[in-house]
Amino acid sequence: MIKNFWKRKHIVELFVKLVMMFSIALVGGSLLLILATVVARGLPALTWEMVSQTPKGGFYMGKGGGVLNAILGSLYLAGGGTALALALSLPMALVLKTYLGDSKAGSLVRLSLDVLWGIPTIVYGAFGFAVMILLGMRSSLLAGILILSLVELPIMTRAMDEVIRRMPKGLEHAALALGSTKLEVATKVVVPQMLPGIITAILLAFGRGIGDAASVLFTAGYTDRLPSSLMSPTASLPLAVFFQLSTPYPAVRERGYASALILTIVVLVVSFGSRALSAKLSKYTVK
Repeated sequence: MIKNFWKRKHIVELFVKLVMMFSIALVGGSLLLILATVVARGLPALTWEMVSQTPKGGFYMGKGGGVLNAILGSLYLAGGGTALALALSLPMALVLKTYLGDSKAGSLVRLSLDVLWGIPTIVYGAFGFAVMILLGMRSSLLAGILILSLVELPIMTRAMDEVIRRMPKGLEHAALALGSTKLEVATKVVVPQMLPGIITAILLAFGRGIGDAASVLFTAGYTDRLPSSLMSPTASLPLAVFFQLSTPYPAVRERGYASALILTIVVLVVSFGSRALSAKLSKYTVK
C-alpha cells in the first residue's frame, strides 16, 4: 500500500512537471513566433525615412513619409499618462501599506483596483469620450494622457502594493522603535528600500500605456502632424499599425509591420531596461 502511495505521488509529480514544461514551451514559442513574424515582415520595410519623417501626401497609398508623428505621440501619451499615474499610485500604495494594511478597508481598495485592472481599455475610452462630450472637449493629447493615466493607475498601484508588502518587517519595526512616524517610515524607509520594485511597476505600466490603442482611439484622436500643444490631437503607434494594415495597398501593409516592429522594440527596451535597472538597484537594498 505504501509503495502504491509513493508510486501515485511520483506519477502526479511527473504529470505536473510535464504540464509546466509544456506551459513554458507554449509561452516561449508564442513569443518567438510573434517576434519572428513581426521581424520578418517589418524589417524589410523599416527605413530611416520611417522613423525620421511624418506622413507625406499619399502616405496611405504607398507614397513617401514615415511614422515619426506616431512614435512621438505614443511617447508623449505614455510618458504623460505614466507620470500622472505615478503621482497618484505611489501615495495610494504607501497608504495601503502604512495605514490600511490588511484591514477590511484595505482589502476593499485592493479589490476595487483589481476590478479596474480587469476592465477592457475600450470601456475607459468610451468613458473618456462621454466626459469629453460633457465638457465640450475635442480629441487631444491631454485627453489621451488623462485616460491613459486611469488605465495605468490600477496596474501601477497594485504592482507597487505587492512589492511594498514584501519589505522585511524588521526594517519598519526598527524605524518605529527609533521614534519615526508612520509617514517618515513610508517616505524614508519603504520607498528607498523597495525602489527597484517600484521602478519595475512604473515601467510595467508604461509598457501597457504605450501599447494601448482602444482608449486613445476615442480620446487622443489621430493626425499626421506632430502635436503642437496639449489640446491638439496626436497619433499613436498602435493606431498607426491598425490604419496601415487596414489598407488594400501591400506596400502600406508592410509599413504597418514595420510600425509594429518599432513598437515591439520600444516595449522590449523598456522591459529589459527595467530588469537591468532593478537588478542594479537591488544591490543596495536590505534582504
